[in-house]
Amino acid sequence: MELAGKILIAMPGMGDPRFERSVILICAHSAEGAMGIIINKPAVDLSFAKLLEQLNIPVAPEGRDIRVHVGGPVERGRGFVLHSADWRPQGGSSMSVPGGFEMTATMDVLEALAKGQGPEAAILALGYAGWGPGQLEAEIIRNDWLTGEPEAGLVFSRDDGGKWAAALRRMGIDPKTLSGSAGRA
Repeated sequence: MELAGKILIAMPGMGDPRFERSVILICAHSAEGAMGIIINKPAVDLSFAKLLEQLNIPVAPEGRDIRVHVGGPVERGRGFVLHSADWRPQGGSSMSVPGGFEMTATMDVLEALAKGQGPEAAILALGYAGWGPGQLEAEIIRNDWLTGEPEAGLVFSRDDGGKWAAALRRMGIDPKTLSGSAGRA
């Protein structure tokens, strides 16, 4: 089961409050494990402007303001910019994510955005969600996650609070009728 480029939608009753009602874009998946970015949990205590100030990156008058998210519980001090594929840094230090996305973890994307340049659509994530070998597959089998196809409009939507329900509706599921338990044959 190839999961890179898919979204994970947390099922009700998952049991891990860090991922409650989360929507995650899986950026990498292999036999060694998986890595993804939570796309619907905004950081309440940090703005992009404040982050640029802390990093001593000057902001031009036309500088962009992107949202800062809690990308997951792993390496929360590390930043990742998930962005549209219309921009790549000099030297190609981005990772392509299936579905037309890129992930860049270098300062050049922040500097470009601060100048009003860079990718058309972007979110900054602090930290990421990570799984060891077979762990994510086991969680999917256990009914912790639904998997779906990503859409740029969902991933980069400014309505973080509505992404979980929107992702479910895109799959034809009414969030009000979704149960946290599943039957077993």
